Amino acid sequence: MFVAVCCDLSSSEHQKSIGVLLSQYGFQKIQNTVYEHTAINEEYVTRLKKDLDRYTDYYDIIRIYQYPVENTLAITSLKQKKWRKLMVKVEKTAK
Repeated sequence: MFVAVCCDLSSSEHQKSIGVLLSQYGFQKIQNTVYEHTAINEEYVTRLKKDLDRYTDYYDIIRIYQYPVENTLAITSLKQKKWRKLMVKVEKTAK
């Protein structure tokens, strides 16, 4: 599965620790605070979310984009230490 992680972190210390954590999971740094992985499974993503929770505080914001998850795009966000998930389904249109 393809996974992108976008971070808006409250301190440079958090940015460094999250960067190290993501590289341990095999993510590549694409932009200053954007990381991508093209072949990670759901089990590792679940574990990653728990690890991210340990390294962040109330002021950090993280968005995780996963595709495919049940043939849909899943957007998971961590804001104010709460995880939320949004599933984006594409409906087929008739031609």
